[in-house]
Amino acid sequence: MNMTRNFKSVALAVAGVMMLPGCATTGQANPKKNHDDPQYAVQSVEHGKASWYSIRTNRGTRTASGQRLSDQGATAAHKTLPMGTKVRVTNQSNGKSEIVTINDRGPFIRGRVIDLTIGCAERLGFRQRGVAPVKVEVLGHPNG
Repeated sequence: MNMTRNFKSVALAVAGVMMLPGCATTGQANPKKNHDDPQYAVQSVEHGKASWYSIRTNRGTRTASGQRLSDQGATAAHKTLPMGTKVRVTNQSNGKSEIVTINDRGPFIRGRVIDLTIGCAERLGFRQRGVAPVKVEVLGHPNG
């Protein structure tokens, strides 16, 4: 009986390994949407400086929306935009952009228009500098 149990375990393990390639992705953990995708319409544009924040600098994981802050999440803090608003943030220094969701309030430093998570700042190429000139485009659906 013990031999049968071992054989079944090995057979299941082999079957699982054989199925893994079918579940594999194309190598991109988070494929980016085409920024010219017609599902988004630019409703307004704001220029200014962006900074970043993290769980450590935020003193925890609570955001104003009630969602948990994730250092790698595509989320941001803005002073006035409604929670859940999608915005495209473009680093004016290098042209990199990312679509993020507003889920917190801030920044609270004069002259800054948006606070991004540290992971987003890394992807946009300004984590080391800490601050970057950005264009913030408020996105909405073409029909809404």
